[in-house]
Amino acid sequence: MTWDAYFLKVCETIALNSKCLSRQVGAIIVRDKSIISTGYNGPPRGVNPCNCRYKTDMNFIKKILELDLPSLDIEKCPRQTLGFKSGEGLEWCVAGHAERNSIVNAAREGISVKDCIMYMTCGIPCTPCLIEIINSGIKEIVVTKISYYDIMGEYLIKESGLVVRLNSSIS
Repeated sequence: MTWDAYFLKVCETIALNSKCLSRQVGAIIVRDKSIISTGYNGPPRGVNPCNCRYKTDMNFIKKILELDLPSLDIEKCPRQTLGFKSGEGLEWCVAGHAERNSIVNAAREGISVKDCIMYMTCGIPCTPCLIEIINSGIKEIVVTKISYYDIMGEYLIKESGLVVRLNSSIS
């Protein structure tokens, strides 16, 4: 098994812990072929996952009542319930992205991620995640597909010199 295949399998396993009702993504940060931090997308520590928001988030409940929906699926992403498409209505999302969470988890433990490699189970990260990846000093990201989440991704990568590599274990 190649290192890329190994690290992708670890990312896939980490993604299984995601409580996000929309997407499960895993990310790891690697230095010298050792994993130094992990992250998955989901709410911050101590914050209930979205399927609990249908009972506890008064702003969300009020918005749902305004829609007068015939039925409610509490296993559906709240943003989808409100009618938003992918990438829209992010002000209603409590999830931190896997990439950001792996950086934050390292920082929480006082671990530098400078000159490390980040593996993830997604394409090119969104602009806010890319900015944090670049500013944290990560030198390379390894993705499962070369597709941009938004219009700033290609510009940020080109300007910053961040190395992007397609995971070699993907066929």
